[in-house]
Amino acid sequence: MSVLSSESSAAPSAEVPPGDGARHRLTTVTGLAALSLDAMASVAYGPEAIVLVLAAAGGYGLGFTLPVTVAIALLLAVLVASYRQVIAAFPDGGGSYAVARTHLGRRTSLVAAASLVLDYVLNVAVAVTAGVAALTSAFPELYGDRLWLCLAVLILITAVNLRGIVDSARAFIVPTAVFVGAIFVLIVVGLFREAPVSTEAAAGHASVLGTNATAVGALLLLKAFAAGCSALTGVEAIANAVPSFRAPAARRAQRAEVALGALLGLMLIGLSVLISRFGLQPVEGVTVLAQLAEASFGHNLAFYVVQSATVVLLALSANTSFGGLPVLLKLLARDNYLPHVFGLKADRQVHRHGVLTLAAVSATLLVLSGGDTNTLVPLFAIGVFVGFTIAQTGMVVHWRTVRGSGWAGKAVLNGLGALLTGVSAVVVTATKFHDGAWLIVVTLPLLVAGFESVHRAYTRIGERLGVGRVPEPPHRDRSLIVVPVSSLTRLTSEALTAAVSLGDEVHAVTVCHPDPEDREQTEALERDWALWNPGVPLVRIASDRRTVGRPVAAYVRKVASTDPGIRITVLVPEVEPARLWQRLLQNQRGAVVAHAVRHETDAVICRLRFRLLDGSAEPPTDLGLR
Repeated sequence: MSVLSSESSAAPSAEVPPGDGARHRLTTVTGLAALSLDAMASVAYGPEAIVLVLAAAGGYGLGFTLPVTVAIALLLAVLVASYRQVIAAFPDGGGSYAVARTHLGRRTSLVAAASLVLDYVLNVAVAVTAGVAALTSAFPELYGDRLWLCLAVLILITAVNLRGIVDSARAFIVPTAVFVGAIFVLIVVGLFREAPVSTEAAAGHASVLGTNATAVGALLLLKAFAAGCSALTGVEAIANAVPSFRAPAARRAQRAEVALGALLGLMLIGLSVLISRFGLQPVEGVTVLAQLAEASFGHNLAFYVVQSATVVLLALSANTSFGGLPVLLKLLARDNYLPHVFGLKADRQVHRHGVLTLAAVSATLLVLSGGDTNTLVPLFAIGVFVGFTIAQTGMVVHWRTVRGSGWAGKAVLNGLGALLTGVSAVVVTATKFHDGAWLIVVTLPLLVAGFESVHRAYTRIGERLGVGRVPEPPHRDRSLIVVPVSSLTRLTSEALTAAVSLGDEVHAVTVCHPDPEDREQTEALERDWALWNPGVPLVRIASDRRTVGRPVAAYVRKVASTDPGIRITVLVPEVEPARLWQRLLQNQRGAVVAHAVRHETDAVICRLRFRLLDGSAEPPTDLGLR
């Protein structure tokens, strides 16, 4: 039986034929490795976030760890089911952005896109800093260099992703498998333990357990639920990057989404069961996962395997953003909300500009935060909850629109998910507002305003270009080619040959400054020109200032005003040196002329490159315009 819903049959297909770059696309397994590292790694801090909140109510509060985790697991199931339907209905990718654009309107879709952009960028910064923090916890002598370590890890991940998403996925299969395997072994072994094997790691560390309480308020449980929902970040990444999968892309992406939900849910519940079983208490300086590993295995090699796998996966979980954000940026560029350069792909199916932009912004965050995880974590979950809420609200509208088999039940499921994630978004924002969440509240509308600004610019450009309208048929105008020259060389001859081939009329122009040396040089050029007699007039342009570009531009404006019906092209001759270092010898006058003409006139710019070959016996006497 097909896992695609019947409603998806009417949706536009993004499937790509197997021969169309298939080897650079994802399978279910490689997709799980490339796009789920963020969610998988969240088990390192999700349960801990729950425990730290409940610890405020003492040991009695910790007894609610498992019920809160079960509630989060149920929400996870709702999200997986929802995003499975998002994948089927929107196989072009984009997740909450695509859903909102279709069913909730343009402005809401931009809010969803902005929230996803923030989430992806923060995920990279948080993942890298968390991985490096785990490393420096094992090797304290590296703590002072944590910022440089963060930047080094970011450069490494960026380089891997520039080689293609499939190459990065293959590189991350082993670390992902080791981490997931280690967690499940930890859980299974721990279930057979009556008591912790060892507590050496936590010995001597101060407990963060609050005073004992006999009741736990609803607000505290809600805060614990919202804090633990940080483990759900990354669930949407597969739906955002459906086009990166091999055909049938939607089916493979759905399988990867279900596998992610099953693995993540089992790990979260299993770890919470062990927390309750061992009566674990949070302490400063030792993670909850480290305490669980020690309680199950003891302070031995297995303990260090779990810690090492956690370090590696936290550092590499940033790959989720590199797989999902470039696809989202491509969709925004396609809809004219970002520069179109983000829609370009390299040979390995890589949206290179999206990858590099993500790396640059993440590096900026790392520098501003000093590589400190605690500075970034309060900002992390808000964006993803906003995206969850919008996506599921949009899917409710989707089911009401298509009204297929069982649409009411699906709408109720998505509505429940929207309610839960919406409440979580409000709680997280309110509780973390003074810890930095205000920055997200400010940045989100600024991003939306930026998208709108780019869209207005493209709209104005499209109106002036007549996009979507049939243009007038082409016709021939009389043309004039203006060629700036400074001396007689092979470069001059090549430029005039090209000019007379292109235009009806050609003017060679030379700029003369008032200095005696310049006047003598211009007079010598005019004498040589008369003797050479190329059939092209040489026009002297007098200029009181030591400049070349503006006098040529002024001449072009004068000709254009005298003869409005003529088409003017300025052909700028330049040398292309045989060796790269020889470009340093050029005076860049050609670039100066081109810049002035482009900004001060409506003339067409044509830059003629004359290539020099090694061993040329007759090189031009100058490297550019003198």
